[in-house]
Amino acid sequence: MTIRNLDALLQPRRVAVIGASDRPGSVGATVWHNLHGRFCGELVAVNPRRPALGAPVVASVAELPLSPDLAVVCTPPETVPGLIAELGARGCRAAVVITAGLSAQLKQAMLQAARPHTLRILGPNCIGMLVPHLGLNASFAHASAQPGNIAFVSQSGALVTAVLDWANDRGIGFSHFISLGEHADVDFGDLLDYLGSDARTRAILMYVESISAPRKFMSAARAAARNKPVVLVKAGRSAQGARAASSHTGALAGSDEVFDAAISRAGMLRVHTLHQLFLAAEILARFRDNRSQRLLVLTNGGGAGVMAADAAAHMGVELATLSESTLHQLDEVLPGNWSRANPVDIIGDAPTERYVEALRILREDRDSAILFIQAPTAIVPSEAIAEALLPLATERPPRVLGCWLGSGAVAAARARFRAAGIPDFATPEEAVRAFSFLRQYHRHQAELLETPPAPPGIGLNLPAIRALVQRALDEGRPWLTEPEAKQLLAHAGVPTPPIRTVPPDPEAAATAAAELGYPVVLKILSPDITHKSDVGGVRLNLHSADEVRSAARAMLQRVAQARPEARLQGFTLQPMVQRRGAHEVIVGATIDPLFGPVILFGAGGTAVEVLADRAVALPPLNVALAEALIERTRIARLLRGWRDVPPAHRPSLHAALLAVAQLLADVPEIAELDINPLVVDAQGAVALDARVRVSAERPGGAARFAIRPYPQELIEVLRWGQELLTLRPIRPEDEAQHRAFLERVDPEDIRMRIFYSRRSIEHSELARLTQIDYDREMAFIATRARPDGGEETVGVVRGICDPDNDSAEYGILVRSDLKGRGLGRLLMDKLIRYLRAHGTRRIVGQVLRENTPMLALLARLGFAIRPHPDDPDLRLVELPLQPATAGAG
Repeated sequence: MTIRNLDALLQPRRVAVIGASDRPGSVGATVWHNLHGRFCGELVAVNPRRPALGAPVVASVAELPLSPDLAVVCTPPETVPGLIAELGARGCRAAVVITAGLSAQLKQAMLQAARPHTLRILGPNCIGMLVPHLGLNASFAHASAQPGNIAFVSQSGALVTAVLDWANDRGIGFSHFISLGEHADVDFGDLLDYLGSDARTRAILMYVESISAPRKFMSAARAAARNKPVVLVKAGRSAQGARAASSHTGALAGSDEVFDAAISRAGMLRVHTLHQLFLAAEILARFRDNRSQRLLVLTNGGGAGVMAADAAAHMGVELATLSESTLHQLDEVLPGNWSRANPVDIIGDAPTERYVEALRILREDRDSAILFIQAPTAIVPSEAIAEALLPLATERPPRVLGCWLGSGAVAAARARFRAAGIPDFATPEEAVRAFSFLRQYHRHQAELLETPPAPPGIGLNLPAIRALVQRALDEGRPWLTEPEAKQLLAHAGVPTPPIRTVPPDPEAAATAAAELGYPVVLKILSPDITHKSDVGGVRLNLHSADEVRSAARAMLQRVAQARPEARLQGFTLQPMVQRRGAHEVIVGATIDPLFGPVILFGAGGTAVEVLADRAVALPPLNVALAEALIERTRIARLLRGWRDVPPAHRPSLHAALLAVAQLLADVPEIAELDINPLVVDAQGAVALDARVRVSAERPGGAARFAIRPYPQELIEVLRWGQELLTLRPIRPEDEAQHRAFLERVDPEDIRMRIFYSRRSIEHSELARLTQIDYDREMAFIATRARPDGGEETVGVVRGICDPDNDSAEYGILVRSDLKGRGLGRLLMDKLIRYLRAHGTRRIVGQVLRENTPMLALLARLGFAIRPHPDDPDLRLVELPLQPATAGAG
């Protein structure tokens, strides 16, 4: 259940307050006071005493004159389940349960009472909610919210009232203001789905303490973030991540870094304070279309400019360098003592014309945003400066951020800028931080809409990998031995050096070393020692048999002293990998208790914890996402090369990351994995050490991914006339191929199929067509081989499910030169089979009346066809997919 009946919750016409009261200070009285005389719909109270409340009052739910859309419940905990059952039977479809103190049993009884009626519940134990444009304040908050276009959703009731007070003081308005409480039913995922398509909401702000349904949350967040900014604050940044673990990556399970990775992958923006939440909302709501990476600062005060420059350096924002042409133009209009650098200080005595000319010149740098800072002076009123700058400052695309320093003297100027839609900030530091949020947001959006090249082939030898894993499980071992771990990596396509295993005998070690060739690395082999270097169990760069024997004897002594209980199986030896300019990195994987499998990349070696240079991502990965993961680390700069050190071979790093992602999908028994170090240079990468922990409980696997991976199992090859046709789900990598397909479709066919008349489609639109959320949308493309060995798309069918999986709207397009060959039937059959198995109840669509071939095909497939009630040129089509159930409606 997701957005079903949320319109009754958030857009009600009739509201009943159960437990409305005239007793001063009671919750029922406060809620009634907040609603009565303000709500623009019908309002009725329910109270057995029938107090005089200035509106209709009935004694019970059964006596309600009409079925309410929404009920607000303010009664004792033990009454709630029964009231929900009565309200559902009466036709009510949503309730805000203000009541606190429901036991687990009462909450379950409440949900069971609601379920037969699909009655949605906000709460319990919540402040309530406000929908200002309806005058709806169904809460016991101390104040009402002003109308606006920001939605705020919070798990904390205290923060609801605090933020409401803060926003009212600053004139910030809201489309919705919602307290989730214990979110027994309606949760963040539901509200993201609803608010993501709400026309009144331009940005969604959230205060999050916990996520209960991660895949649903991620799916809803990715859909909402495509439409509008989603910004959140999450409590608990320092939570469990510091606890000890047997592998470096395993320590991340449950950590805040994993949550950050999820937010990044979903295209949202995370900030760390409530103040930053509204800074981000300000710049994203008013300045989201600006793509500048650099900043120009224009000010009438040198100190303010220095503050902005310091903030930019601290936050990693680049200040643009003024070109010679710009310097020359500014010299002509500014006094001789101007700063001649960025920040551009035009001096405190500047008249209005100086501001205008300076801004006009700076706007010629199309690649930079402009932060305008003005401190009030007695020379020219700030309001006059604002008025003069507005024609330039409001030119599109947006380029100017405002910062009027002070209070009363600049209030009118600030109001002018804000009324014109220009972002406004109280201090230079706030403005620069907000700009840094904008850049971070665009990076996340780029990952969300990335169209990567086709990934390299990953040839996992799954039978061999599963045999290694099963052997360890059969023997009751949670950890693979080092040789087993390296065999697993080799079977996954990750290069490893040759390895020899010998008993705990120095002479046997020397013999094996001679066979491998010097120099060699000697390591202890024990199922009880996972971090060998911690106990002196690793010796590098041994050049002779005597060195190997000596190192082996000393190692046995050290390990016996440090870990006398450890079982020693012997030694492993491998060639010493010596590469000039090589880097040690770590690639790891673990299972997060909330978001499932996660992948780590960072600086590796024995100092991995000290360096703490790492980044985390959620699988599935492709090349572009693997590259983005690498670029979030400091070592990425070294990997680009410097002086006479060539860049590291990135494709080998991508291949290792993709191999680990595939292992996490295909081998659910893998619970932790560390490749440390993975040594990489210009020639490629090789895994020098590895640890793998397995579990019979199968904690991983694609089913546990927070983002559903590519559904490989849906690929189908069939015969189409004299050639083979592949029907498969679309991939992000198909963008170029999909563009070529659309270019082979006649404009009239596009108009007939999808009511779309433009020939050119932008990258962002193509990305939305090719990078889909397989949890709630499916697009099957039909492809065939080209003479040159490549692949071409010849048709596509798409089904977009509503969040409740009740209906899927279909769309189909076949290349114009291939019509009449049965391709449309094949594609529709594929979609129908998939949606039926997916549990979707029906397929719906709209077809132009003149599109008789499509209408004929749909009739043959069993679709019901009827006229559109509002448009005589359209026909509505519908195909039931599931058997009718008794009482369904």
